[in-house]
Amino acid sequence: MNAGAPRILAGAAHTGWVGHGEPADWARYWRSPDGRVEAMHAHFRGHVYHRHSHDTYSLGLTETGAQGFTCRGAGHVSTAGLVMAFNPDDPHDGHAAAGGGFTYRMIHLAPGLLTGLLADLTGRPAAMPLFAAPVIADPALAAGLRRLHESLTGPASPLERSERLTTVAALAARHEAGPRQRGPAALTARDGALTADRVRAFLHDRYASQATLGDVAAAAGCSRFAAYRAFRGRYGLPPSDYERLLRLRAARRALAAGSAVADAAAMTGFADQAHLTRWFRRCYGITPAAYRAAGGAADLRQRNDMPQL
Repeated sequence: MNAGAPRILAGAAHTGWVGHGEPADWARYWRSPDGRVEAMHAHFRGHVYHRHSHDTYSLGLTETGAQGFTCRGAGHVSTAGLVMAFNPDDPHDGHAAAGGGFTYRMIHLAPGLLTGLLADLTGRPAAMPLFAAPVIADPALAAGLRRLHESLTGPASPLERSERLTTVAALAARHEAGPRQRGPAALTARDGALTADRVRAFLHDRYASQATLGDVAAAAGCSRFAAYRAFRGRYGLPPSDYERLLRLRAARRALAAGSAVADAAAMTGFADQAHLTRWFRRCYGITPAAYRAAGGAADLRQRNDMPQL
């Protein structure tokens, strides 16, 4: 299933604040360029959803408060930390179930995107899964949804976004109605090491490109799940984290050679100067500008320390 792997690139910006009756109501929306992934972050106190459905799989995380809704002939309440899971064409409504309203994140996935990821996980064609319950208590899935949402709406690389999407698909599959499908047999230690090394070579060659996990898997000759697990098991980091480190090292070289911070960010694959600065400071404790300026200061100290002849 490597062919036609989802490519989640920059996407559209948030649409901003949207009023809904109460002044405290707000909503932000993001959509991928191909329309296969959409994400919403909102707080509602006065807004009431009319009964509706989506043609997507919809996975949501309640962050604060409580939201009530009816779905599949019964009433439900999702409180902070719980996950909501709607199948395509699941009619539902929604409203605040507490006086302070609720804040939530929602991700909509095209059915073909999710079934493709699940087929990659199991190694066989996947039928459209049906989530058994509209409200799920699963801290790992909740955390995965939050990380995916943050990567979709923030300055993350396509590789990081596709990794997090793949992780969410695997976690969500645990709540599929009916018998669970077993995945393919795990790689042997030797095959896992070879796969990890192929992934590493690909990342060294393509660290500045906008590669997805599907591209990585195609280069390694295996599924996305196998490539991810093999690389993390051998090198201790997800491929996206290793890609970022390679970008940071390349940016350091460019800065040491005198490149402007914005130019270093652009040539090494970061979204912009702010994106490079954020990660440079997290990993090295200083800003790229300070690192670039340090070369001149070091040269000056060296000249001042030289004995006078």
